[in-house]
Amino acid sequence: MIEEVAFIQVGALSDGFAPDSYILDTNNQLTGKTFQLTFAETAAQETISFPTEQQIEWQGVVRDCRITSIREGIYFINFISPEDWRTSITIIINEAEDNCVLVRGTLPTEQDIRMSAFTKVEQNQPLTGVDVDIHFGSLSNTQHPLPAYTSELIGMRNMYTYNPKERYEHVYLNEQFYAWHCLDGVEKGLADVDRCHYIKVSDNLYLFIWREKIIPTLGIILIDLQGMRTDGGIMGYQDQEFSSVSLFPVGAHATILNKTHYPK
Repeated sequence: MIEEVAFIQVGALSDGFAPDSYILDTNNQLTGKTFQLTFAETAAQETISFPTEQQIEWQGVVRDCRITSIREGIYFINFISPEDWRTSITIIINEAEDNCVLVRGTLPTEQDIRMSAFTKVEQNQPLTGVDVDIHFGSLSNTQHPLPAYTSELIGMRNMYTYNPKERYEHVYLNEQFYAWHCLDGVEKGLADVDRCHYIKVSDNLYLFIWREKIIPTLGIILIDLQGMRTDGGIMGYQDQEFSSVSLFPVGAHATILNKTHYPK
């Protein structure tokens, strides 16, 4: 009889990903710079600056953050919001194309986590309690194209190797859902289909966001299909006490296994 595979909390997942991880080195080229982000849909503005290495001044508060650069002039910035310990802020700064993406992701409360899937369906709620708020903006007043939602990944089946012991595959099913499957590692044998969002940042460079429903998890990564690697972060609760969060870096080597083309 095949042994049942158990889902694990994000804190335990981070322990599996950490050893010999293929994350990118941090990048300090933003140190000393200031940006005024202007968001297209509201014209709202947010001024951010980087006073020292791996720190951001956000809404008047200096926070530790993680900054990496998967491509020249494109930066991934990730940190916990000073306003809410259950919320992460992710900013993609694209100096090369003068634009940005801002993602606020918030974990559900324990009460929401313990609500059954059937009850959520009855109440017309999304199955995942992980919430995201996504905005596209510019770095100046000039009219450059902004990042946008894309369907270019749909149909791909990709493998991501995060360290010598952790491998997953993703199947990008449609505009709203993808399937993940752990090939090797602490979640080996586990698989599910979850809500996701695809954003084109540049040619062959995508911001991929997923929101898991069983173990509340927010994943935000840049997928570079030119350099064939990824980098980003995963956030979830440290354990079943739901009193602290784990926000840890992830990075992988990417392999395109195949792409499905459906007949018309």
